[in-house]
Order: sequence, then C-alpha cells, then structure tokens
Amino acid sequence: MIPLADSFDRIVDSLPEGWTDLELDLSITDRSRFVDAAVMLSQVNAMPYSRADWDWRLNIAQGFGKAAAPETVRGVLVRLDRESIAGEFRVRDAREGRAEVVQMWGRPESVRREFRQRRSL
Repeated sequence: MIPLADSFDRIVDSLPEGWTDLELDLSITDRSRFVDAAVMLSQVNAMPYSRADWDWRLNIAQGFGKAAAPETVRGVLVRLDRESIAGEFRVRDAREGRAEVVQMWGRPESVRREFRQRRSL
C-alpha cells in the first residue's frame, strides 16, 4: 500500500500550476486506529463524516484561504505513516485561478502595489 504522504504528493503534483483549493476525502483502513488518526488530523482541521464510507474531509489551500497549507497536511500524513495508519484518498474538488479579495480602502498606495505584485494582479 502507498504511504499517505506519497499519495498526497502525487495528488498535489497532478494539479495545475495555479491551483488554489483542494478538497480530499480520507478513509483509513484499520477502524481500530480511528481515534489515533483523529487526534493527528485535528491539527489540519479535518472534518469527520458521521455516516459515510469516508472518514474525514481535508481542505487544503495554497497561498491563502481558510484551509490548511499543503506542507502542514503533508507533515501530519508523514506522522500517520510513521504510526502505520494506512488509508486512501479521494479527490472531491480542486479549484484554480481565484484571487484573494482584500479591502484596500484607506491603505497607502505602497501596500496596494505590493499586494498586486505578490498576487500578480
């Protein structure tokens, strides 16, 4: 079975260059390890399903957003792999090309320029 961190890397590597958000479903193989996995996955705000074939939904955001960073998710998955907690992913949704909306009223022009430069707007 493929380690979770490697599986996650393959999913992220398959995404287009400008991806912004990724939603994954995760199911673990050994149900007796559910609580152990839940404790570790709480670090990335994984949302548990109550009645589904999948155990958690993971929201991942690249750059900005209300989700976990890919590097943080990968770190948690490495810990799950070290604890021999196996599982599988299903890609629920992947989005690209969105821009962060930030209120710029009252901010100096230097802040606006830096924002446009960083976000390539």
